[in-house]
Amino acid sequence: MKLIVGLGNPGKQYSKTRHNAGFLGADEISAYFNFDGFKKSEKHLTELAEGKIAGKKVLLAKPQTFMNLSGQSVRSVMQFYKIPIEDLIVISDDVTLPSGTLRIRKSGSAGGHNGLKSIIQEIGTDEFIRIRVGIGPITPFKGALEDYVLGKFSDEENSLMDDNMRILPKLIETLLKEGMEEAMQKFN
Repeated sequence: MKLIVGLGNPGKQYSKTRHNAGFLGADEISAYFNFDGFKKSEKHLTELAEGKIAGKKVLLAKPQTFMNLSGQSVRSVMQFYKIPIEDLIVISDDVTLPSGTLRIRKSGSAGGHNGLKSIIQEIGTDEFIRIRVGIGPITPFKGALEDYVLGKFSDEENSLMDDNMRILPKLIETLLKEGMEEAMQKFN
């Protein structure tokens, strides 16, 4: 079983914010592949949906712990379902990538992202696949980084995000069907 985790913050005040790009990605994957709807799992502090992609059983998760504690939920799900590190895929926002960009990596540091930092700390490794969704400012942003990432998408950013979300299921399908190298060649 593969575990795909979309990172974000729970609550209506955070929906459609840049920092919730991972949640948007999980929702898009669920809809595209006709997964069962997301259901709350109090035990794992997350919302889960199950389905199949490229003939493989997939569990989608949207941690409900807030970004800084996402790793608690990820560790709990991985332990309960006995999911090995090589079957973990994390979707997160990345303010260092231009809006409208998707990048896939085999591993790497948290790069200042608190959700990734929490996951690395909880599972004890940074050797997991991550898909980074670019949310970098289109025009210079004068203010705190936190205010930017927790801000709502502009109309132009919404359009770019919609384009990314149309590509994301194809990226995931390629990754699961053809492997990491093929996915990186096609989508990076």
